[in-house]
Amino acid sequence: MRSRYSAYVLGLVDYLLATWHSSTAPAELTLSPVKWLGLEVRRAQATGDAGVVEFVARCREGGWAQRLHETSRFVQQGGRWYYVDGEMTVS
Repeated sequence: MRSRYSAYVLGLVDYLLATWHSSTAPAELTLSPVKWLGLEVRRAQATGDAGVVEFVARCREGGWAQRLHETSRFVQQGGRWYYVDGEMTVS
């Protein structure tokens, strides 16, 4: 999860797509011009090849501060973790 957050901060679209599970990955990804301010991982749990990460990421977009609260699902394949999807709340 932290590596994907860092990829958003650095604008590494190729890395984000490479760590997205093929069953849910978009064909293309365009990042919004957002200034990321911090990440708080609230919970991380793995059960076998499935994982859940709950986090809050802070950012500034268009002069407005926002908090993105998401519970993300991951799966492990071939020793690597892939993002599947997440339930998100922006405040």
